[in-house]
Amino acid sequence: MAGASWCRNRPGKASAKAGPPPRFAGNSRREASQPFQATIQRSGSRVLRGAARVERGVTGETGPRALRILYSHRIQSRDGQGVHLQALVDALRGEGHEVRVVGPAAFERAELGGESRFIAGLRRALPPFAAELAELAYSLPAYLRLARAAREFRPDILYERYNLFYLSGAVLARRLGLPFLVEVNAPLAEERARFGNLRLRRLARWSEAFVWRRADRVLPVTEVLAGHVAAAGVARERIAVIPNGIHLEEFPEPGPPPAEPKATLTLGFIGFVRDWHGLDHVVRAIAAWQGEPRLSLLMVGDGPARPGLEALAAELGIADRVTFTGLAPREQVPALLAGFDIALQPAAVPYASPLKVFEYMAAGRAIVAPDQPNLREVLADGTTALLFDPARPGAMWDAVLRLATDPALRARLGAAAREEVFRRDLTWEGNARRVAALGLAELQARPPR
Repeated sequence: MAGASWCRNRPGKASAKAGPPPRFAGNSRREASQPFQATIQRSGSRVLRGAARVERGVTGETGPRALRILYSHRIQSRDGQGVHLQALVDALRGEGHEVRVVGPAAFERAELGGESRFIAGLRRALPPFAAELAELAYSLPAYLRLARAAREFRPDILYERYNLFYLSGAVLARRLGLPFLVEVNAPLAEERARFGNLRLRRLARWSEAFVWRRADRVLPVTEVLAGHVAAAGVARERIAVIPNGIHLEEFPEPGPPPAEPKATLTLGFIGFVRDWHGLDHVVRAIAAWQGEPRLSLLMVGDGPARPGLEALAAELGIADRVTFTGLAPREQVPALLAGFDIALQPAAVPYASPLKVFEYMAAGRAIVAPDQPNLREVLADGTTALLFDPARPGAMWDAVLRLATDPALRARLGAAAREEVFRRDLTWEGNARRVAALGLAELQARPPR
């Protein structure tokens, strides 16, 4: 889905080449955000010049070259992972590349927001260590499926969304001599050891390092995550940060702010809501707030924390001011976000690139988010968002009230956040160009096959 409606005004094409993860000195938010910006701005011309040299070597002319990209994944649920996958694939195709996606059949059968019932049942039935061995064993049939696709499709590069115990792409890329690009969204060996009852921890760490080290380029979604990749033994020049993004044409220019102050403001959250998001504190604070304007909460999505939040709202007598839409089709999301006056990112894991933040920015919403390094890579306190100290009780609510009582600040932050998307090309189309440029640069380093 190419962004034809906005491409005339977008910044020059850029790519994310390797750069060292940032050193966050003191509390300087400005310094903290510079490494990520430099990753996109400083190195884009070098990689794209390399891509042009590849094109000259193949055709004798300069210009973009269409790639044949084999996209490998092991996603089994239709959640944010699936949104990311489909958005990048659509953008790559929109840029003129051929993409063949190879993954579990369970992904195609999964319902929006859920996973295959068979896979979910298997996880419940097997002991944890047996389920982990089954994940590893899946690499064999996945390898055969991927190899068959490679024979038929004859790709230029192999692109993989990393998953734990998934070795197929790394082995096939080495055997066929294909440039191997690996997208990393989390340090899964560490994450599952902490939160997922991981049993085969040494095997998990080995499999993770095996895939990352065999990749020609590792593409973490944040500079913080780039530090994890480097610590696993990947040379820093092979690490290129490419964050999440949005399809900007899906988010029209916001209308002007109302001439008169609104009597009720809507606090909004989009995504899969869990207990650790801390939205129960928001519900309690709304119930306790007696000032003006009146505040309500709109949650677009679903998740395990929903029943408890609905029960809490009813208990506090504000059920009419706390609304869940349930799972919403992607095409409805921009209109729902347009109804937010203040967009909430109450908590985030320290290495993530939360998709909702980019959606809030594109929608021109005033954002409240925790002040932590990975979010400072895309947000600046007082410029594109209000960032709060997650260690200080009540800090998030203080930021909410500051925005609730200052319409001009809401408008300024929202407009600046949207402009930042344009300025840094934080779009799936931009990411597609960065991925293609990196793939072409790797092709340049190889003799013709």
